[in-house]
Amino acid sequence: MIFHDTKPSSFAEHLHAVRQAITKAHATLLSARSQIPTETLEALTQNAAGLENLARQVGEMETQYGHMRALAEIGQVVNSTLELDEVLRAVMDTIVQLTRAERGFLMLRDENQQLVTKMARNWEKESLNASEAAVSRTVIQKVIEGGEAIVTTNAQEDPRLSGQESIVAFNLRSIVCVPLKVKSDLIGVIYADNRIRSGIFRETERDLLTAFANQAAVAIENARLFSSLKQTLAEVTGLKNLMDNIFASITSGVITMDVEQNVTLANRAAERILGQASKDIIGRRLDEVFSAISQEIQPHLSEVRQKETSVVDLEFSPVVPTRGHVDWRFNLSPLKDAEQKTQGVAIVLDDLTERKRLEAQRKLFERMVSPAVIDQLDPNKLQLGGKRVDITVIFADIRGFTTYSEKQKSPEKLVAILNRYLAAMADAVLAHEGTIDKFMGDAIMAWFNAPVPQSDHTLRAVKTALAMHASIENLYNELPVDERLFFGAGIHYGEAVLGLIGTEKRLEYTAISDSVNTAKRIQENSARNQILISAEAYARVKKQVEVKPVTPMTVKGKAQPLEVYEVVGLK
Repeated sequence: MIFHDTKPSSFAEHLHAVRQAITKAHATLLSARSQIPTETLEALTQNAAGLENLARQVGEMETQYGHMRALAEIGQVVNSTLELDEVLRAVMDTIVQLTRAERGFLMLRDENQQLVTKMARNWEKESLNASEAAVSRTVIQKVIEGGEAIVTTNAQEDPRLSGQESIVAFNLRSIVCVPLKVKSDLIGVIYADNRIRSGIFRETERDLLTAFANQAAVAIENARLFSSLKQTLAEVTGLKNLMDNIFASITSGVITMDVEQNVTLANRAAERILGQASKDIIGRRLDEVFSAISQEIQPHLSEVRQKETSVVDLEFSPVVPTRGHVDWRFNLSPLKDAEQKTQGVAIVLDDLTERKRLEAQRKLFERMVSPAVIDQLDPNKLQLGGKRVDITVIFADIRGFTTYSEKQKSPEKLVAILNRYLAAMADAVLAHEGTIDKFMGDAIMAWFNAPVPQSDHTLRAVKTALAMHASIENLYNELPVDERLFFGAGIHYGEAVLGLIGTEKRLEYTAISDSVNTAKRIQENSARNQILISAEAYARVKKQVEVKPVTPMTVKGKAQPLEVYEVVGLK
């Protein structure tokens, strides 16, 4: 009747109801003993003793069940998260409560194999500070050395711990300590104690802690692996972000394709160079992305795949719808995985359009301005003005060109003839490392000894004039009689100011001085195919040059006649 009346709702409640029913039956027997015959009483007394023993067994079962349920709940907590601190805090609070310990500690070995307290909690579910963390190092050391759990009901009287200073000094009484093992490796210990009461830890608490330690060790190892994995993932993510940033900042276009020639990756530079968005590049076939040069590039892609070797410095000049005419350079390399198996092709694409445009402009500029002058100019330090320097100036012009131009009705042909004569004279200047200042109609102005110093600059000027004469005579072999023109040259030595003349928007590197004007006047007074040199210039080369005296000439801007000589040749 008792069991039917209790109607337990769970196994734990059922055990509790059984124990209460047994206790009640035992009390009823004892209260009715005065009214029962002796023989019957003796039989009932024996039954009462059995009931008392049964009640004790049921009580122990109830305690064990409670421990098992707590252990199962701890296991759920342990397996519910990989955040180690959160797990250990909840578990240590549960252990302290179940074992009736005053304090509980979980210690783990660090990278130096030293025990470090990872969690310290008291019976009020509070974390302990350093001053409250005094434990029995003797007990812990014995567990580490033996690898087995230790439980003592009264450490003060335990012969295994007699005379240990920590036991006496910290007044330690009930202690239980179990090892934490992962497979056969001891990674730490769980330690619980009570400094007030003796005898509160029994084999039951030791077994409970041992069972928990087995779960905790696995949980700790999993949490450590998870932490290591998170760290590795963070490092990999960091490296990926770094590579993405580097990849995005590379000025060269980078494109990868798989073995089927489908584009798998393209950086920002590739988008800019191709004039296409990434979404319009990735996933498409390479011959669609590079449709303008598909036929030209395919043999090189096949070579990379078949020979597994790189092909570099391929240049193409296609017309791109969004950009017009462009100049591209390709470097092709096999794309390999970790096992060195080719998985596609990596393409590094450089846009040479702007560079080639600038190179073309420089070449044009070099044809207009002496390369020696260009090399001396620093775009970051350009400023108006100049400096004084001694130079030898040469002026030369084409004689008879005005009369020829009046007869020539085709402007194109007229310019073509002019350019042939000017080119012959300019080539002679550059061959002797002179600086061409400018072309003035059918005349050319050049100088020597600047911007690069030349110790023999006057002799170079004379050799240049003689080379001009020879070049023009050679033209006569190629031109009809009516196109055979003449030339005249004047050479003078003196001081001039060389530098940038003009404004910040329009500059000219030139020479300004009376010496320049004098050379021009001498050239204007030269006869057909005649080279005249001033007395100042002749004085510097008279040992190397043959001359003929010429009547001093009166020129515009000069009060006194100029003493000049006709250059005949070199000695």
